[in-house]
Amino acid sequence: MPLYEMRKFVAPELIFGAGSRHRAGYYALNLQARRLLIVSDPGVIQAGWLDDLMPTLEEAGLETRVFSGVTPNPRDHEIMAGVALYRHEGCDVILAIGGGSVIDCAKGIGVVVGNGGQVLDYAGVDRISLPGPPLICIPTTAGTAADISQFAIVNDVGRRCKTAIVSKTVVPDIALVDPEVTLTMDPYLTACAGLDALTHAIEAYVSTASSPVVDIHALAAIELVRDNIKTAVAEPADLAARENRCWPACRRAWPSRTPASAPCMPWRIAWAAIWILPMARATRSCSIMSSASTSASPKPATSRWRAPWACRRTGRRRRSGKSASWARFRSCAGPVVSRPVWRRAA
Repeated sequence: MPLYEMRKFVAPELIFGAGSRHRAGYYALNLQARRLLIVSDPGVIQAGWLDDLMPTLEEAGLETRVFSGVTPNPRDHEIMAGVALYRHEGCDVILAIGGGSVIDCAKGIGVVVGNGGQVLDYAGVDRISLPGPPLICIPTTAGTAADISQFAIVNDVGRRCKTAIVSKTVVPDIALVDPEVTLTMDPYLTACAGLDALTHAIEAYVSTASSPVVDIHALAAIELVRDNIKTAVAEPADLAARENRCWPACRRAWPSRTPASAPCMPWRIAWAAIWILPMARATRSCSIMSSASTSASPKPATSRWRAPWACRRTGRRRRSGKSASWARFRSCAGPVVSRPVWRRAA
């Protein structure tokens, strides 16, 4: 009897390192690109990263069109607007530079361009018949790992909910992971992205679809977050810490992005409320941030926070069925993380 179940791992060609974003023109030409649709958002453009990228693309002789109508958690109508621009301008390759929302929007554009219809027609698992145009991703947050995953999250405005498109056809062709583009993230966003990487790594490790290959990457990602998140939050210009923050996003996503880890999603709320976000809020109010940023700081966490498993009506603990997985994680993780002390609601 075999020791392990059969597993499938899908990942793009990944180029990691400072300055890797400047290889975008080279890889676009390898994909026979002539006119790129660049998908981004106002925040990335304001930070100057799009202007930084343009000379590289111009030197390669590429024409570009920019679509920046993306908001956090991309709406279905935003994706369809990107599809209309892609078709109208006659583009042939998509380049996404931004966080997970930008990359998910670019994936959705590619799905509809390749298959027609509406983006919500493809919500679910393996419902895409044809691949879309080539996709190059330059992630700017080091948290979601959308640049190497087979998922695209779309905000269904009509039903007021998020839907997932899951297919190997939405795995990008090229991922250019450049730690330098994360230097403009403020401490709060840095902490949020670190939490995203950490909790996905924990999800991967306790998943019912875990394997020895997954475990190696998941535990390494947890250690990297533990050793570097505080430095990255306190010293935003520390490139070494930024590099070590980018690696966990890659390692926990390749090859550990599996739907079987979904039951562990509430852990993000718990870890965020107890560990990283209070530290980020404190850092955000320090002198390293401008007075404008300080005045825009979010409100502190309420004292009436409840653990995610607490049943509000009966007060009894919900049974998640993951107790064995949590025990496995605690027995192997050692000093990597410590179980938080849950606060009771006042």
